[in-house]
Amino acid sequence: MEAFNAINNVRAWWHGDIEGNTEKLNDEFTYTHKPHHYSKHKLTEVIPGKKVVWLITESQLNFVKDKTEWTGTKIVFDITEKDGQTEVRFTHYGLSPALECFGGCSNAWSSYINNSLRKFIAAEKVGTPA
Repeated sequence: MEAFNAINNVRAWWHGDIEGNTEKLNDEFTYTHKPHHYSKHKLTEVIPGKKVVWLITESQLNFVKDKTEWTGTKIVFDITEKDGQTEVRFTHYGLSPALECFGGCSNAWSSYINNSLRKFIAAEKVGTPA
């Protein structure tokens, strides 16, 4: 459950301004990283210990031509247990190589997932502050 709880504590691992609730089905929150990024997320699937899905209902990416590239995309966190270890599979459905933001957004997600979220999950598992 540490991974599930950590994912839902978005403010602890996704750096920027986050407003709204981030934990339960149908919760909505906004993420802002001025002046480059704004997005609004709705939790459309929440299965405790297993899965979290965010639907991006609005976006304003100020570093690409089509500023709404993220609108309608989905961010999915699949959580499984394998050999006593927790595996989190992250997928941003709709973020394809055809999009202008693909390179920069993929690199940013890699950093958030492999650094910020991973460290936060590890801290939650041992019960220490991140």
